[in-house]
Amino acid sequence: MTAPTIVSTTDLHRRYGEGPAAVDALAGVSVDIARGALTAIMGASGSGKSTLMHLMAGLDQPTGGSVALDGVEIGGLDDKRLTELRRDRVGFVFQAFNLLPVLTAEENLVLPLTIAGRKPDAAWLESLIEAVGLGDRRTHRPSELSGGQQQRVAVARALVAKPAVVFADEPTGNLDSVASAEVLGLLRRAVDEFGQTVVMVTHDASAAAYADRLIVLADGRVAHDGPAGSADEILDVMKSVGP
Repeated sequence: MTAPTIVSTTDLHRRYGEGPAAVDALAGVSVDIARGALTAIMGASGSGKSTLMHLMAGLDQPTGGSVALDGVEIGGLDDKRLTELRRDRVGFVFQAFNLLPVLTAEENLVLPLTIAGRKPDAAWLESLIEAVGLGDRRTHRPSELSGGQQQRVAVARALVAKPAVVFADEPTGNLDSVASAEVLGLLRRAVDEFGQTVVMVTHDASAAAYADRLIVLADGRVAHDGPAGSADEILDVMKSVGP
């Protein structure tokens, strides 16, 4: 029995520029992202992996094709409804932590709910703070936290509104190996224990090995789609796909 789809793309195209200088970042990508799984997207620089994530998350508009997120066809939404969809159903984790320096760790964590005018569920908030291991850092500001601690706050912030899907774009790009393992372990735990759906763009085979599924793009098309496997197996896949 296959898991239901939470995000799907159909014949997705994204062209930048016009005429002879035009670049096709995506050239017909159709993928279904399963609910309750961690999916890694890899590919060489310029393969279209970040473009695909931005289109799936409603941060950019396709040139052709369609995207459905949690049952909503996002291509027909106006700016207001698209903003509401991202606020209510999407969590984001970026390479840069994007924490507000004037807020405490806890205030940064609950910021999406604050902006939406909602109060966090107290039990859920406490379980998140426990999960990210920041119980004794909740009143600290970002400047008082390590890079790994800041990114763990960012992951918890992405989870606090219980979104339909979390998009993580190179979430360990600015971290050392120890902090990277902590953040990836947290994303894995979010899937396994909280039932979250995570889509992660990464260039790191060790990070992708935390995933259930690996999608590899090459020249704007899907070159591989299958179980993630070990880091060594992922490196073999990347070699077979080519530069």
